[in-house]
Amino acid sequence: MTSSDAVLERMMTLHPKVIDLTLDRVDRLLDALGHPETRLPPVIHIAGTNGKGSTQAMIRAGLEQGDARVHAYTSPHLARFHERIRLAGELISEADLTALLDECVVANGPDEITFFEITTCAAFLAFSRVAADYTLLEVGLGGRLDATNVMTPKLTIITPVSLDHQQFLGDTVAKIAGEKAGIIKRGVPVIVGPQSPEGLDVIEAQAARVGAPVLAYGQHWHVWAENARLIFQDENGLLDLPLPNLLGPFQVQNAGAAIAALRYLGKDESACEAAVTRAFWPARMQRLRVGPLVELAPLVELWLDGGHNPASGVAVAE
Repeated sequence: MTSSDAVLERMMTLHPKVIDLTLDRVDRLLDALGHPETRLPPVIHIAGTNGKGSTQAMIRAGLEQGDARVHAYTSPHLARFHERIRLAGELISEADLTALLDECVVANGPDEITFFEITTCAAFLAFSRVAADYTLLEVGLGGRLDATNVMTPKLTIITPVSLDHQQFLGDTVAKIAGEKAGIIKRGVPVIVGPQSPEGLDVIEAQAARVGAPVLAYGQHWHVWAENARLIFQDENGLLDLPLPNLLGPFQVQNAGAAIAALRYLGKDESACEAAVTRAFWPARMQRLRVGPLVELAPLVELWLDGGHNPASGVAVAE
């Protein structure tokens, strides 16, 4: 066990529940840490049921093509916790992670706080201390009461919303969309991926309440696959790009949201092409070509993917 693993294990004991949605504990700890969330590079905040991680990976690939330094926060991790925190393009080091976690445990003191809340605060602390051009934040659960929802971003994105975590977010798509739409901030544009009619109604209503411009799929931007190419169109014109290197027909929609974000940020066609050709996101329709499982089954193809809701099952089946 590494030193950071030991601290992370201790953090699991700081609250009797794994999930307890409220911002009170996060606000308290961020105050004790000197409010690092106010010192982040411009934030792009991403919520949704499916596609958040892939969309974030494509945006990062596009931004980094132009030599931007990009922080990224995602969850959960695949193999090691370090994957959740990327500082200016590089995964956080073991030494830095251990020191940050220790600092947050000391600042939190004896008070209750969930694992995700305290580790999110640690990520903000890390991001506030390393120079970068952008911060990409993936929502953990929901949006309105998620631990990441404590600052005013430059741009928000809501990927497709479907039934998921109903015990926490509500038992209809409309209720869940309302929780996701909680990341929309006054005057901050929101890019909206493909939605059900009831989900889109809720998102647009929340955006109207806070005066947030909406850039919605099917209205303000369009994306589709045609002749083994990806076609994207918005008010700035049409792009003819390669299909995403992340496999699966659903990645076309994720690519559309990423390209819409890059276009809003003023990035050129080369950045958009990098988004669909250079993104790397392990365990998303990834073919395993080496390793003990491949050696055990040399005559078959082994593919790795995962999901935890009906929409994920449909996407994998397709």
